[in-house]
Amino acid sequence: MAVYALTGFSLVSLLSFGYLSWDWMKPGLVADVAVDPMEKSLPSTFPRPPHIIFILTDDQGYHDVGYHGSDIQTPTLDRLAAEGVKLENYYIQPICTPSRSQLITGRYQIHTGLQHSIIRPRQPNCLPLDQVTLPQKLQEAGYSTHMVGKWHLGFYKKECLPTRRGFDTFLGSLTGNVDYYTYDNCDGPGVCGYDLHEGEKVAWDQSGKYSTFLYAQRVSKILASHSPKEPIFIYVAFQAVHTPLQSPKEYIYRYRSMGNVARRKYAAMVTCMDEAVKNITWALKKYGYYDNSVIVFSTDNGGQTFSGGSNWPLRGRKGTYWEGGVRGIGFVHSPLIKRKRRTSWALVHITDWYPTLVSLARGNLSNVPGLDGYNVWPAISEGKESPRTEILHNIDPLYNHAKYGSLEDGFGIWNTAVQASIRVGEWKLLTGDPGYSDWIPPQTLTNFPGSWWNLERLTDGLRKSVWLFNITADPYERYDLSEQRPDVVRALLVRLVYYNRTAIPVRYPAENPRAHPDFNGGAWGPWASEDDVEEWEGGGEPLKNRNKKKKCKICKLRSFFRKLNTRLMSNRI
Repeated sequence: MAVYALTGFSLVSLLSFGYLSWDWMKPGLVADVAVDPMEKSLPSTFPRPPHIIFILTDDQGYHDVGYHGSDIQTPTLDRLAAEGVKLENYYIQPICTPSRSQLITGRYQIHTGLQHSIIRPRQPNCLPLDQVTLPQKLQEAGYSTHMVGKWHLGFYKKECLPTRRGFDTFLGSLTGNVDYYTYDNCDGPGVCGYDLHEGEKVAWDQSGKYSTFLYAQRVSKILASHSPKEPIFIYVAFQAVHTPLQSPKEYIYRYRSMGNVARRKYAAMVTCMDEAVKNITWALKKYGYYDNSVIVFSTDNGGQTFSGGSNWPLRGRKGTYWEGGVRGIGFVHSPLIKRKRRTSWALVHITDWYPTLVSLARGNLSNVPGLDGYNVWPAISEGKESPRTEILHNIDPLYNHAKYGSLEDGFGIWNTAVQASIRVGEWKLLTGDPGYSDWIPPQTLTNFPGSWWNLERLTDGLRKSVWLFNITADPYERYDLSEQRPDVVRALLVRLVYYNRTAIPVRYPAENPRAHPDFNGGAWGPWASEDDVEEWEGGGEPLKNRNKKKKCKICKLRSFFRKLNTRLMSNRI
Protein backbone atom coordinates (compact mmCIF):
# COMPACT_ATOMS: atom_id res chain seq x y z
CA MET A 1 0.00 0.00 0.00
CA ALA A 2 2.80 2.43 0.93
CA VAL A 3 4.67 1.88 -2.33
CA TYR A 4 1.52 2.43 -4.38
CA ALA A 5 0.80 5.63 -2.48
CA LEU A 6 4.15 7.13 -3.46
CA THR A 7 3.57 6.93 -7.20
CA GLY A 8 4.27 10.31 -8.78
CA PHE A 9 6.67 11.69 -6.15
CA SER A 10 9.88 13.28 -7.34
CA LEU A 11 13.17 12.43 -5.64
CA VAL A 12 13.21 15.87 -4.01
CA SER A 13 9.72 15.26 -2.64
CA LEU A 14 10.76 11.91 -1.26
CA LEU A 15 13.75 13.35 0.55
CA SER A 16 11.94 16.39 1.95
CA PHE A 17 8.97 14.27 2.94
CA GLY A 18 11.11 11.77 4.80
CA TYR A 19 10.03 8.61 2.94
CA LEU A 20 13.56 7.35 2.43
CA SER A 21 14.54 7.67 6.08
CA TRP A 22 12.00 5.29 7.64
CA ASP A 23 9.38 2.69 6.88
CA TRP A 24 6.12 4.53 6.12
CA MET A 25 3.99 1.84 7.77
CA LYS A 26 6.34 0.94 10.63
CA PRO A 27 4.16 0.19 13.71
CA GLY A 28 6.60 1.52 16.31
CA LEU A 29 7.50 4.70 14.49
CA VAL A 30 6.72 7.10 17.31
CA ALA A 31 7.47 4.95 20.30
CA ASP A 32 11.02 3.93 19.36
CA VAL A 33 12.67 7.24 20.16
CA ALA A 34 10.38 8.27 22.98
CA VAL A 35 10.95 5.30 25.28
CA ASP A 36 14.73 4.94 25.00
CA PRO A 37 16.01 5.73 28.52
CA MET A 38 19.62 5.40 27.42
CA GLU A 39 19.41 8.40 25.11
CA LYS A 40 21.40 11.38 26.37
CA SER A 41 18.60 12.41 28.64
CA LEU A 42 20.44 14.75 31.00
CA PRO A 43 23.52 16.86 30.26
CA SER A 44 26.49 16.02 32.42
CA THR A 45 26.69 19.68 33.45
CA PHE A 46 23.49 19.31 35.48
CA PRO A 47 24.61 18.98 39.14
CA ARG A 48 21.26 17.46 40.13
CA PRO A 49 17.79 17.00 38.66
CA PRO A 50 16.30 20.44 37.94
CA HIS A 51 13.22 21.99 39.47
CA ILE A 52 10.46 22.01 36.87
CA ILE A 53 7.75 24.65 36.63
CA PHE A 54 5.22 24.01 33.88
CA ILE A 55 2.88 26.95 33.20
CA LEU A 56 -0.20 26.30 31.06
CA THR A 57 -2.56 29.12 30.09
CA ASP A 58 -6.13 28.61 28.94
CA ASP A 59 -7.46 29.93 25.59
CA GLN A 60 -4.61 32.40 25.05
CA GLY A 61 -4.43 33.17 21.34
CA TYR A 62 -1.30 32.80 19.24
CA HIS A 63 -1.21 36.57 18.64
CA ASP A 64 -1.80 37.44 22.29
CA VAL A 65 1.74 37.79 23.55
CA GLY A 66 3.96 40.81 23.13
CA TYR A 67 6.70 39.12 21.11
CA HIS A 68 4.12 38.06 18.48
CA GLY A 69 3.32 41.70 17.81
CA SER A 70 0.30 41.97 20.10
CA ASP A 71 -1.18 45.16 21.46
CA ILE A 72 -1.49 43.36 24.80
CA GLN A 73 1.25 44.03 27.36
CA THR A 74 3.13 40.88 28.44
CA PRO A 75 6.55 42.16 29.59
CA THR A 76 7.31 39.12 31.76
CA LEU A 77 6.54 36.55 29.09
CA ASP A 78 8.48 38.61 26.55
CA ARG A 79 11.54 38.76 28.77
CA LEU A 80 11.48 35.10 29.78
CA ALA A 81 11.07 34.03 26.16
CA ALA A 82 13.79 36.39 24.91
CA GLU A 83 16.27 35.05 27.47
CA GLY A 84 15.34 31.44 26.77
CA VAL A 85 14.21 29.56 23.65
CA LYS A 86 11.05 30.50 21.75
CA LEU A 87 9.28 27.54 20.20
CA GLU A 88 7.81 28.77 16.92
CA ASN A 89 6.91 25.36 15.49
CA TYR A 90 5.04 24.22 18.59
CA TYR A 91 1.71 22.40 18.51
CA ILE A 92 -1.04 21.78 21.02
CA GLN A 93 -4.63 20.53 20.70
CA PRO A 94 -7.66 22.66 19.74
CA ILE A 95 -9.56 22.30 23.05
CA CYS A 96 -8.93 21.88 26.79
CA THR A 97 -9.14 18.22 27.82
CA PRO A 98 -7.18 16.84 24.82
CA SER A 99 -4.18 19.11 25.43
CA ARG A 100 -4.14 18.35 29.15
CA SER A 101 -4.48 14.61 28.65
CA GLN A 102 -1.64 14.54 26.12
CA LEU A 103 0.60 16.60 28.40
CA ILE A 104 -0.07 14.31 31.36
CA THR A 105 0.22 11.00 29.48
CA GLY A 106 2.55 11.69 26.54
CA ARG A 107 0.00 9.99 24.28
CA TYR A 108 -2.29 11.08 21.46
CA GLN A 109 -6.02 11.26 22.20
CA ILE A 110 -6.69 8.19 20.08
CA HIS A 111 -4.57 6.17 22.52
CA THR A 112 -6.49 7.25 25.63
CA GLY A 113 -10.03 7.19 24.23
CA LEU A 114 -10.40 10.96 24.66
CA GLN A 115 -10.46 11.82 20.96
CA HIS A 116 -13.91 13.40 21.05
CA SER A 117 -14.71 16.76 22.62
CA ILE A 118 -13.94 17.38 26.32
CA ILE A 119 -14.77 15.62 29.58
CA ARG A 120 -17.98 17.26 30.74
CA PRO A 121 -18.84 17.77 34.42
CA ARG A 122 -21.68 15.24 34.50
CA GLN A 123 -19.97 12.47 32.56
CA PRO A 124 -18.74 9.34 34.37
CA ASN A 125 -15.41 9.73 32.63
CA CYS A 126 -11.83 10.67 33.41
CA LEU A 127 -8.26 10.18 32.29
CA PRO A 128 -7.92 6.37 32.04
CA LEU A 129 -6.61 4.97 35.31
CA ASP A 130 -4.23 2.59 33.56
CA GLN A 131 -2.19 5.53 32.27
CA VAL A 132 1.01 6.30 34.20
CA THR A 133 1.01 10.07 34.46
CA LEU A 134 3.84 12.58 34.21
CA PRO A 135 3.70 13.52 37.92
CA GLN A 136 3.72 9.83 38.87
CA LYS A 137 6.92 9.32 36.89
CA LEU A 138 8.45 12.38 38.54
CA GLN A 139 7.45 11.07 41.96
CA GLU A 140 9.29 7.87 41.12
CA ALA A 141 12.34 10.01 40.35
CA GLY A 142 12.21 11.59 43.81
CA TYR A 143 10.29 14.76 43.01
CA SER A 144 7.77 16.54 45.17
CA THR A 145 4.81 17.19 42.87
CA HIS A 146 2.20 19.93 43.10
CA MET A 147 -0.67 21.13 40.94
CA VAL A 148 -2.30 24.54 41.03
CA GLY A 149 -5.19 25.48 38.71
CA LYS A 150 -7.52 23.79 36.27
CA TRP A 151 -7.67 19.98 36.10
CA HIS A 152 -10.40 19.18 33.52
CA LEU A 153 -9.47 15.51 33.28
CA GLY A 154 -12.50 14.08 35.05
CA PHE A 155 -13.54 13.60 38.66
CA TYR A 156 -16.57 11.32 38.81
CA LYS A 157 -14.80 9.06 41.33
CA LYS A 158 -12.01 9.81 43.79
CA GLU A 159 -9.47 7.73 41.87
CA CYS A 160 -9.68 10.34 39.09
CA LEU A 161 -8.63 13.29 41.26
CA PRO A 162 -5.23 15.00 40.84
CA THR A 163 -4.07 13.76 44.25
CA ARG A 164 -4.71 10.19 43.09
CA ARG A 165 -2.93 10.73 39.75
CA GLY A 166 0.49 11.73 40.99
CA PHE A 167 0.23 15.11 42.68
CA ASP A 168 1.15 15.49 46.35
CA THR A 169 -0.99 18.61 46.65
CA PHE A 170 -3.71 20.29 44.62
CA LEU A 171 -5.48 23.63 44.72
CA GLY A 172 -7.78 24.37 41.82
CA SER A 173 -10.93 23.56 39.90
CA LEU A 174 -12.02 20.20 38.54
CA THR A 175 -14.33 21.40 35.76
CA GLY A 176 -13.63 23.37 32.60
CA ASN A 177 -14.52 26.92 33.59
CA VAL A 178 -15.54 28.72 36.76
CA ASP A 179 -16.20 32.26 37.93
CA TYR A 180 -12.83 33.87 38.75
CA TYR A 181 -14.10 35.14 42.11
CA THR A 182 -16.97 32.94 43.28
CA TYR A 183 -15.73 29.68 41.67
CA ASP A 184 -19.26 28.79 40.64
CA ASN A 185 -19.76 26.80 37.46
CA CYS A 186 -23.03 26.08 35.66
CA ASP A 187 -23.27 23.12 33.33
CA GLY A 188 -26.61 24.17 31.92
CA PRO A 189 -29.62 25.99 33.40
CA GLY A 190 -30.03 25.19 37.06
CA VAL A 191 -27.06 22.82 37.17
CA CYS A 192 -24.65 24.98 39.13
CA GLY A 193 -22.11 24.28 41.82
CA TYR A 194 -18.99 25.54 43.55
CA ASP A 195 -15.68 24.34 42.15
CA LEU A 196 -12.53 25.13 44.08
CA HIS A 197 -10.77 22.30 45.85
CA GLU A 198 -7.89 21.98 48.28
CA GLY A 199 -6.62 18.45 47.98
CA GLU A 200 -9.78 16.34 47.98
CA LYS A 201 -11.89 18.79 49.99
CA VAL A 202 -13.99 21.74 48.86
CA ALA A 203 -12.16 25.03 49.52
CA TRP A 204 -15.14 27.13 50.55
CA ASP A 205 -12.92 29.56 52.49
CA GLN A 206 -11.09 30.72 49.34
CA SER A 207 -14.17 32.15 47.63
CA GLY A 208 -13.84 35.80 46.67
CA LYS A 209 -10.15 35.65 45.75
CA TYR A 210 -9.30 36.25 42.09
CA SER A 211 -8.03 32.91 40.79
CA THR A 212 -4.98 34.20 38.91
CA PHE A 213 -3.68 35.86 42.08
CA LEU A 214 -4.71 32.94 44.28
CA TYR A 215 -2.82 30.42 42.15
CA ALA A 216 0.36 32.51 41.95
CA GLN A 217 0.28 33.01 45.72
CA ARG A 218 -0.08 29.27 46.26
CA VAL A 219 2.98 28.59 44.09
CA SER A 220 4.99 31.06 46.17
CA LYS A 221 3.79 29.37 49.35
CA ILE A 222 4.82 25.94 48.05
CA LEU A 223 8.29 27.20 47.15
CA ALA A 224 8.69 28.90 50.52
CA SER A 225 7.88 25.71 52.42
CA HIS A 226 10.05 23.37 50.30
CA SER A 227 13.82 22.95 50.24
CA PRO A 228 15.58 23.93 46.99
CA LYS A 229 17.96 21.04 47.66
CA GLU A 230 15.13 18.62 46.82
CA PRO A 231 13.66 18.51 43.27
CA ILE A 232 10.17 19.88 42.82
CA PHE A 233 7.62 19.83 40.00
CA ILE A 234 4.85 22.43 39.96
CA TYR A 235 2.16 22.30 37.30
CA VAL A 236 0.51 25.72 37.13
CA ALA A 237 -2.62 25.47 34.98
CA PHE A 238 -4.01 28.98 35.03
CA GLN A 239 -7.73 29.40 34.49
CA ALA A 240 -6.80 32.59 32.64
CA VAL A 241 -7.72 33.59 30.04
CA HIS A 242 -10.77 31.36 29.56
CA THR A 243 -14.23 32.86 29.86
CA PRO A 244 -15.90 34.37 31.83
CA LEU A 245 -14.04 37.58 30.97
CA GLN A 246 -13.25 38.90 34.45
CA SER A 247 -10.35 40.96 35.69
CA PRO A 248 -9.56 43.44 38.48
CA LYS A 249 -10.61 46.93 37.37
CA GLU A 250 -7.10 48.38 37.50
CA TYR A 251 -6.02 46.07 34.68
CA ILE A 252 -9.04 46.86 32.53
CA TYR A 253 -8.31 50.58 32.89
CA ARG A 254 -4.99 50.15 31.07
CA TYR A 255 -6.90 49.14 27.94
CA ARG A 256 -9.69 51.69 28.13
CA SER A 257 -8.86 52.90 24.60
CA MET A 258 -9.76 49.52 23.07
CA GLY A 259 -13.07 49.82 21.25
CA ASN A 260 -13.97 46.15 21.46
CA VAL A 261 -15.22 45.47 25.01
CA ALA A 262 -14.46 41.74 24.94
CA ARG A 263 -10.94 42.40 23.69
CA ARG A 264 -10.44 45.03 26.41
CA LYS A 265 -11.39 42.62 29.22
CA TYR A 266 -9.43 39.80 27.64
CA ALA A 267 -6.30 41.96 27.35
CA ALA A 268 -6.59 42.87 31.02
CA MET A 269 -6.73 39.19 31.95
CA VAL A 270 -3.64 38.38 29.87
CA THR A 271 -1.64 41.19 31.49
CA CYS A 272 -2.80 40.10 34.93
CA MET A 273 -1.65 36.56 34.18
CA ASP A 274 1.69 37.95 32.97
CA GLU A 275 2.20 39.61 36.33
CA ALA A 276 1.34 36.36 38.08
CA VAL A 277 4.12 34.66 36.11
CA LYS A 278 6.43 37.49 37.20
CA ASN A 279 5.61 36.77 40.84
CA ILE A 280 6.26 33.06 40.36
CA THR A 281 9.64 33.78 38.74
CA TRP A 282 10.49 36.15 41.56
CA ALA A 283 9.65 33.46 44.12
CA LEU A 284 11.93 30.98 42.33
CA LYS A 285 14.80 33.42 42.72
CA LYS A 286 13.94 34.50 46.28
CA TYR A 287 13.82 30.96 47.66
CA GLY A 288 16.88 29.64 45.82
CA TYR A 289 15.36 27.51 43.03
CA TYR A 290 16.00 29.58 39.93
CA ASP A 291 19.59 28.61 39.07
CA ASN A 292 18.62 24.94 38.81
CA SER A 293 15.17 25.37 37.31
CA VAL A 294 13.42 24.80 33.99
CA ILE A 295 10.35 26.93 33.25
CA VAL A 296 8.12 25.73 30.44
CA PHE A 297 5.35 28.01 29.18
CA SER A 298 2.57 26.71 26.94
CA THR A 299 -0.93 27.58 25.85
CA ASP A 300 -3.53 24.81 25.79
CA ASN A 301 -5.27 25.69 22.51
CA GLY A 302 -5.94 28.57 20.17
CA GLY A 303 -7.73 31.72 21.27
CA GLN A 304 -11.50 32.04 21.19
CA THR A 305 -12.00 34.93 18.78
CA PHE A 306 -15.54 35.87 19.80
CA SER A 307 -14.33 36.13 23.42
CA GLY A 308 -11.52 38.59 22.75
CA GLY A 309 -8.74 36.23 21.69
CA SER A 310 -6.69 36.55 18.51
CA ASN A 311 -4.68 34.01 16.54
CA TRP A 312 -3.74 36.42 13.78
CA PRO A 313 -2.29 35.89 11.22
CA LEU A 314 -3.13 32.20 11.55
CA ARG A 315 -6.34 30.73 10.24
CA GLY A 316 -9.14 29.52 12.50
CA ARG A 317 -9.69 29.61 16.25
CA LYS A 318 -10.12 27.43 19.33
CA GLY A 319 -11.92 24.19 18.55
CA THR A 320 -10.61 23.94 14.98
CA TYR A 321 -7.76 22.04 13.35
CA TRP A 322 -6.58 25.07 11.40
CA GLU A 323 -3.27 26.49 12.59
CA GLY A 324 -5.09 29.07 14.71
CA GLY A 325 -6.53 26.24 16.77
CA VAL A 326 -3.45 24.02 17.16
CA ARG A 327 -0.31 26.14 16.88
CA GLY A 328 0.52 27.36 20.36
CA ILE A 329 2.62 29.89 22.19
CA GLY A 330 5.51 28.06 23.77
CA PHE A 331 8.94 28.78 25.21
CA VAL A 332 11.45 27.39 27.67
CA HIS A 333 13.38 29.56 30.09
CA SER A 334 16.23 28.09 32.09
CA PRO A 335 19.80 28.89 33.17
CA LEU A 336 20.53 25.28 32.19
CA ILE A 337 19.90 25.83 28.48
CA LYS A 338 23.16 25.68 26.52
CA ARG A 339 22.11 27.91 23.61
CA LYS A 340 19.92 30.67 25.01
CA ARG A 341 18.33 33.77 23.49
CA ARG A 342 17.17 32.24 20.25
CA THR A 343 14.12 31.09 18.31
CA SER A 344 13.71 27.40 17.59
CA TRP A 345 11.82 26.08 14.57
CA ALA A 346 12.17 22.47 15.72
CA LEU A 347 8.88 20.58 15.47
CA VAL A 348 7.51 20.09 18.99
CA HIS A 349 4.17 18.75 20.22
CA ILE A 350 2.59 18.88 23.67
CA THR A 351 3.05 15.09 24.04
CA ASP A 352 6.81 15.68 23.95
CA TRP A 353 6.90 17.24 27.41
CA TYR A 354 6.30 13.88 29.10
CA PRO A 355 9.48 12.10 27.92
CA THR A 356 11.44 15.36 27.88
CA LEU A 357 10.73 16.26 31.51
CA VAL A 358 11.04 12.69 32.80
CA SER A 359 14.43 12.48 31.08
CA LEU A 360 15.53 15.76 32.63
CA ALA A 361 14.46 14.37 36.00
CA ARG A 362 16.62 11.27 35.37
CA GLY A 363 13.49 9.18 35.50
CA ASN A 364 12.89 5.78 33.93
CA LEU A 365 10.89 5.61 30.69
CA SER A 366 11.46 1.93 29.99
CA ASN A 367 8.25 0.89 31.77
CA VAL A 368 5.97 3.24 29.80
CA PRO A 369 6.09 1.86 26.25
CA GLY A 370 4.06 3.29 23.44
CA LEU A 371 4.53 6.98 24.15
CA ASP A 372 3.72 9.30 21.26
CA GLY A 373 6.09 11.99 22.56
CA TYR A 374 9.83 12.47 22.05
CA ASN A 375 12.62 13.78 24.22
CA VAL A 376 13.15 17.17 22.59
CA TRP A 377 15.55 18.65 25.16
CA PRO A 378 18.61 18.39 22.84
CA ALA A 379 16.62 20.31 20.20
CA ILE A 380 15.64 22.98 22.73
CA SER A 381 18.87 23.34 24.68
CA GLU A 382 21.49 22.68 22.01
CA GLY A 383 19.66 23.53 18.79
CA LYS A 384 19.83 19.99 17.46
CA GLU A 385 17.31 18.64 14.98
CA SER A 386 14.00 17.59 16.46
CA PRO A 387 13.42 13.81 16.52
CA ARG A 388 9.78 14.51 15.63
CA THR A 389 8.83 14.47 11.95
CA GLU A 390 5.05 14.20 12.16
CA ILE A 391 2.06 15.03 14.36
CA LEU A 392 -1.31 13.38 14.45
CA HIS A 393 -3.55 16.31 15.31
CA ASN A 394 -6.48 13.94 15.83
CA ILE A 395 -9.01 11.51 14.41
CA ASP A 396 -12.52 12.09 15.79
CA PRO A 397 -15.03 9.50 14.52
CA LEU A 398 -17.90 11.02 16.52
CA TYR A 399 -17.67 14.58 15.27
CA ASN A 400 -20.35 15.60 12.75
CA HIS A 401 -19.39 14.08 9.42
CA ALA A 402 -18.77 16.49 6.58
CA LYS A 403 -21.71 16.65 4.17
CA TYR A 404 -19.58 16.28 1.04
CA GLY A 405 -17.01 13.75 2.30
CA SER A 406 -16.86 10.15 1.10
CA LEU A 407 -14.71 7.05 0.86
CA GLU A 408 -14.40 7.70 -2.86
CA ASP A 409 -12.84 11.11 -2.21
CA GLY A 410 -10.34 9.32 0.02
CA PHE A 411 -9.07 7.03 -2.76
CA GLY A 412 -11.09 4.18 -1.29
CA ILE A 413 -8.89 4.00 1.82
CA TRP A 414 -10.29 6.81 4.00
CA ASN A 415 -13.72 8.37 4.45
CA THR A 416 -13.04 12.07 4.06
CA ALA A 417 -16.27 12.89 5.91
CA VAL A 418 -14.45 11.96 9.16
CA GLN A 419 -12.81 14.85 10.99
CA ALA A 420 -9.07 14.24 11.06
CA SER A 421 -5.82 16.10 10.64
CA ILE A 422 -2.17 15.12 10.37
CA ARG A 423 1.13 16.81 9.65
CA VAL A 424 4.09 14.97 8.12
CA GLY A 425 7.22 16.96 7.37
CA GLU A 426 6.12 20.21 5.75
CA TRP A 427 2.71 18.88 4.70
CA LYS A 428 -0.57 19.15 6.58
CA LEU A 429 -3.78 17.33 5.66
CA LEU A 430 -7.29 17.98 6.97
CA THR A 431 -10.40 15.91 6.27
CA GLY A 432 -14.04 16.21 7.27
CA ASP A 433 -15.09 19.46 8.93
CA PRO A 434 -11.99 21.18 10.39
CA GLY A 435 -14.11 23.91 12.01
CA TYR A 436 -14.53 27.67 11.56
CA SER A 437 -12.02 28.64 8.90
CA ASP A 438 -11.81 32.42 8.93
CA TRP A 439 -8.72 34.62 9.18
CA ILE A 440 -9.50 37.06 11.97
CA PRO A 441 -7.30 40.10 12.72
CA PRO A 442 -7.18 41.50 16.27
CA GLN A 443 -10.59 42.71 17.41
CA THR A 444 -9.76 46.37 17.68
CA LEU A 445 -13.00 47.61 16.10
CA THR A 446 -16.23 47.81 18.09
CA ASN A 447 -18.32 45.94 15.52
CA PHE A 448 -15.66 43.49 14.34
CA PRO A 449 -15.66 41.18 12.38
CA GLY A 450 -16.64 42.75 9.09
CA SER A 451 -18.71 40.98 6.48
CA TRP A 452 -15.89 40.49 3.99
CA TRP A 453 -14.05 38.17 6.34
CA ASN A 454 -17.14 35.99 6.68
CA LEU A 455 -17.53 35.89 2.90
CA GLU A 456 -13.98 34.57 2.55
CA ARG A 457 -14.71 31.79 5.02
CA LEU A 458 -17.97 30.74 3.41
CA THR A 459 -16.68 30.59 -0.16
CA ASP A 460 -13.50 28.75 0.81
CA GLY A 461 -15.21 25.78 2.47
CA LEU A 462 -17.89 25.19 -0.17
CA ARG A 463 -18.37 21.48 -0.99
CA LYS A 464 -14.96 20.40 0.34
CA SER A 465 -13.81 17.65 2.68
CA VAL A 466 -10.06 17.52 1.94
CA TRP A 467 -7.41 20.24 2.33
CA LEU A 468 -3.65 20.04 1.86
CA PHE A 469 -1.14 22.73 2.78
CA ASN A 470 2.60 23.13 2.71
CA ILE A 471 2.78 24.59 6.21
CA THR A 472 6.43 25.59 5.93
CA ALA A 473 5.80 27.70 2.83
CA ASP A 474 2.21 28.62 3.69
CA PRO A 475 1.81 28.83 7.50
CA TYR A 476 -1.43 30.81 7.11
CA GLU A 477 -3.13 28.03 5.11
CA ARG A 478 -4.23 30.20 2.20
CA TYR A 479 -3.25 27.90 -0.67
CA ASP A 480 -4.98 24.52 -0.73
CA LEU A 481 -2.84 22.10 -2.77
CA SER A 482 -5.07 19.02 -2.50
CA GLU A 483 -5.99 19.07 -6.19
CA GLN A 484 -2.45 19.80 -7.39
CA ARG A 485 -0.81 17.12 -5.21
CA PRO A 486 -3.13 14.09 -4.97
CA ASP A 487 -0.03 11.95 -4.44
CA VAL A 488 0.71 13.73 -1.18
CA VAL A 489 -2.95 13.57 -0.16
CA ARG A 490 -2.99 9.83 -0.65
CA ALA A 491 0.25 9.34 1.24
CA LEU A 492 -1.05 11.25 4.25
CA LEU A 493 -4.33 9.35 4.12
CA VAL A 494 -2.26 6.17 4.41
CA ARG A 495 -0.77 7.56 7.62
CA LEU A 496 -4.25 8.33 8.95
CA VAL A 497 -5.27 4.75 8.19
CA TYR A 498 -2.24 3.50 10.12
CA TYR A 499 -2.98 5.64 13.17
CA ASN A 500 -6.65 4.75 13.08
CA ARG A 501 -5.71 1.08 13.38
CA THR A 502 -3.94 1.87 16.66
CA ALA A 503 -6.85 3.86 18.12
CA ILE A 504 -8.84 2.58 21.08
CA PRO A 505 -12.63 3.07 21.34
CA VAL A 506 -13.86 6.56 22.16
CA ARG A 507 -14.70 7.19 25.82
CA TYR A 508 -17.65 9.55 25.80
CA PRO A 509 -20.41 8.29 28.12
CA ALA A 510 -23.81 9.89 28.57
CA GLU A 511 -24.19 12.50 31.28
CA ASN A 512 -25.55 11.27 34.59
CA PRO A 513 -28.01 13.22 36.79
CA ARG A 514 -26.30 11.89 39.91
CA ALA A 515 -23.43 14.31 39.22
CA HIS A 516 -25.64 17.33 40.01
CA PRO A 517 -23.96 19.51 42.68
CA ASP A 518 -27.20 19.43 44.67
CA PHE A 519 -26.31 15.85 45.60
CA ASN A 520 -22.81 16.85 46.64
CA GLY A 521 -23.39 19.65 49.11
CA GLY A 522 -23.58 22.30 46.41
CA ALA A 523 -20.15 21.61 44.95
CA TRP A 524 -18.80 19.74 41.96
CA GLY A 525 -16.91 16.65 43.02
CA PRO A 526 -16.74 12.84 42.94
CA TRP A 527 -20.22 11.38 42.99
CA ALA A 528 -19.99 7.72 41.97
CA SER A 529 -19.99 5.06 44.68
CA GLU A 530 -17.79 1.98 44.51
CA ASP A 531 -20.83 -0.15 43.73
CA ASP A 532 -21.74 2.14 40.84
CA VAL A 533 -18.27 1.94 39.38
CA GLU A 534 -18.15 -1.84 39.63
CA GLU A 535 -21.46 -2.17 37.80
CA TRP A 536 -20.63 0.35 35.06
CA GLU A 537 -17.16 -0.99 34.38
CA GLY A 538 -18.31 -4.57 34.71
CA GLY A 539 -21.12 -4.19 32.19
CA GLY A 540 -23.88 -4.27 34.80
CA GLU A 541 -27.37 -2.88 34.61
CA PRO A 542 -27.69 0.40 32.66
CA LEU A 543 -27.48 3.47 34.86
CA LYS A 544 -30.75 4.95 33.65
CA ASN A 545 -32.66 1.89 34.92
CA ARG A 546 -30.97 1.92 38.32
CA ASN A 547 -31.74 5.62 38.75
CA LYS A 548 -35.43 4.84 38.51
CA LYS A 549 -35.18 2.36 41.38
CA LYS A 550 -33.45 4.96 43.59
CA LYS A 551 -35.68 7.85 42.63
CA CYS A 552 -37.38 8.30 45.98
CA LYS A 553 -34.12 8.12 47.89
CA ILE A 554 -32.50 10.65 45.58
CA CYS A 555 -35.45 13.03 45.96
CA LYS A 556 -34.94 13.03 49.73
CA LEU A 557 -31.21 13.65 49.28
CA ARG A 558 -31.92 16.49 46.85
CA SER A 559 -34.15 18.25 49.40
CA PHE A 560 -31.62 17.76 52.19
CA PHE A 561 -28.68 19.12 50.22
CA ARG A 562 -30.61 22.09 48.92
CA LYS A 563 -31.39 23.15 52.49
CA LEU A 564 -27.80 22.52 53.54
CA ASN A 565 -26.43 24.43 50.56
CA THR A 566 -28.68 27.40 51.35
CA ARG A 567 -27.20 27.56 54.85
CA LEU A 568 -23.66 27.26 53.54
CA MET A 569 -24.19 29.98 50.96
CA SER A 570 -25.70 32.33 53.55
CA ASN A 571 -22.66 31.77 55.77
CA ARG A 572 -20.31 32.53 52.87
CA ILE A 573 -22.14 35.78 52.08
